[in-house]
Amino acid sequence: MSDKTNHGIIGQSEAILRMLAMMRKVSASDSTVLINGETGTGKGLAARAIHLESQRRESAFVAINCGAIPENLLESELFGHVRGAFTGATTNKVGKFEQAHGGTIFLDEIGDMSADLQVKILRVLEEGEFEPVGGNRTVTVDVRIIAATHRDLEKQVSEGLFREDLFYRLYVIPLVLPPLRARQADVSLLAQHFLDEFNARVGGRIAGITDEALAVLGGYAWPGNIRELRNLMERLVVLKDDGFIDVDDLPLKIRKTLDANVGSLGVSLAEDGICFNTAVTEFEKTLILQSLEKTRWVKKKAAQLLHLNRTTLVEKIKRHRITPQDLQVDQYISK
Repeated sequence: MSDKTNHGIIGQSEAILRMLAMMRKVSASDSTVLINGETGTGKGLAARAIHLESQRRESAFVAINCGAIPENLLESELFGHVRGAFTGATTNKVGKFEQAHGGTIFLDEIGDMSADLQVKILRVLEEGEFEPVGGNRTVTVDVRIIAATHRDLEKQVSEGLFREDLFYRLYVIPLVLPPLRARQADVSLLAQHFLDEFNARVGGRIAGITDEALAVLGGYAWPGNIRELRNLMERLVVLKDDGFIDVDDLPLKIRKTLDANVGSLGVSLAEDGICFNTAVTEFEKTLILQSLEKTRWVKKKAAQLLHLNRTTLVEKIKRHRITPQDLQVDQYISK
């Protein structure tokens, strides 16, 4: 991506920075791209960013979710149809491929496409042409194809569910988007971004997110990835009147992450209970101590272990008043 903008892609983790560097290289070419990643990782955002950095940026970016449209309608959506091609076809219709002429077409969830349509997509890739449904006129197009799927296409090929020849035509430049659980350093950035977005959209008055709540969010596995985090922030902005989002505001399934992590660090729930916010603070302090112990007080390396910026780690060390004496060692290197 360009130095000035990542076109909505937010993050500073090593995983996302590597991906942005790869996307920057991909954008400079006109090659077919196959994006793989779990649901909610932002495959559509990545595809649009590649287009906006490419030489085709002034032309159309046309996206279609191949898994969301009924099979009997998908062919018409992709290639268009002529009047009278089927019941209800009262006028000619231009398909997505023709709309994308000169630009980029994004075929999301291409792994859900039928074998018959796969043949026609293969023809467009190889020859740049197709016929609308019910027509005999060949349409020639110049499009760049970016496809995406959350499925294992190689496995589908071995099972006979996806054409091998199409797979290798698509598999020119593969990109694998990292799940959010591999981008823990980005959770706080994304959470704040979505908080600002929904505050502005619905007139919310949420002042921010406490460090304790951010620590819990950072320890959650996020099976729904960025989409799950975005939906959570929207819900919190709508339901909470004002103030800061704290641990108690988070859903139980996310708070349970803290219980599991605290338990693994030797903290147990007493009969008379435990102060939740204190437990979160102690959990954070323990993690920082462990990272510093592993790296012999080399703060840059400790920050990398925790997926934090070095400046953020230094601030937390000061807040918790952590010193080398806390680790019961004589000498550390401070960098």
